[in-house]
Amino acid sequence: MLSLRRRLNERGVLGLNRRNAEYISLHNPRRRFPLVDDKLLTKEIAIAAGMAVPELYGVLERQHDIHDLPAMVADHKQFVIKPAHGSGGNGILVITGRRGARHQKSSGEWLEQSDLDHHVSSALSGLYSLGGRPDRVMVEYCVDCDPVFESVSYQGVPDIRVIVFHGYPVMSMLRLPTRASDGKANLHQGAVGVGVDLSTGTTVGGVQGNDPIQEHPDTDQPIAGLSIPCWDHILELAGRACEITGLGYVGVDVVLDRTRGPLILELNARPGLNIQIANRRGLRARLETVHGVAGRGASLADRLRFVRERFAHG
Repeated sequence: MLSLRRRLNERGVLGLNRRNAEYISLHNPRRRFPLVDDKLLTKEIAIAAGMAVPELYGVLERQHDIHDLPAMVADHKQFVIKPAHGSGGNGILVITGRRGARHQKSSGEWLEQSDLDHHVSSALSGLYSLGGRPDRVMVEYCVDCDPVFESVSYQGVPDIRVIVFHGYPVMSMLRLPTRASDGKANLHQGAVGVGVDLSTGTTVGGVQGNDPIQEHPDTDQPIAGLSIPCWDHILELAGRACEITGLGYVGVDVVLDRTRGPLILELNARPGLNIQIANRRGLRARLETVHGVAGRGASLADRLRFVRERFAHG
């Protein structure tokens, strides 16, 4: 065990305890957490900063509001139901089609209106929220996946996670939905994590769970060598996340829409560490490098130039 710990330390792998003590506790003021823990607040501050997000169709705040859901989605065959305080992808319901009063999930399963009502009722009661507290439910635009991902995604929309430290993107991965994850881009539910070269936006090898993989488990298509469109814009969105939240260490989740381009999906004050496995690289050295230059008033363009030069895969 000591030998494994030493090897991980030598490779610059950031552990959970060090992440919590040296980065989250020291660089993320507690008073700023609600801005990212509440997805509705996140959307509001992103819009105020001129950053693109999925369109909000409406918000359900009380059990009585469930009666408003059919009218709220009457003009939308596709939409997403999302708890404002959900975590780990729990409680997110993606609807991709409708036939009469029935709604189709991204997995192909058909739901009655009563199923949707029950799901919303559970979310409002706090079933999916942090701490089990009563919650609000957002109904929003369902992202239309950019065609570049069609061959390496299963019945869902991939997203790009970027970890940012004081305005400097330090590591990124592409998260691909699978059959096991029920079409959700959530690693804990079985999605695939694919490392991304920060310099070029090109994917490298990937991981599912703790197992390295080179092909998507459902489509059998290679996951390395994919060039992510709009990479400059994605890095710019990520680089601004610290500015709009007041958090020094943050995970930024971006989706790439077919017609609307990159959209901020969520921000996370406690981003996970599996991104290191996907990239086959440790975070600690990159964070220490940024710590040495942060606070010097570098412009966003200068910060992005710095990380492209220093953190390229090679």
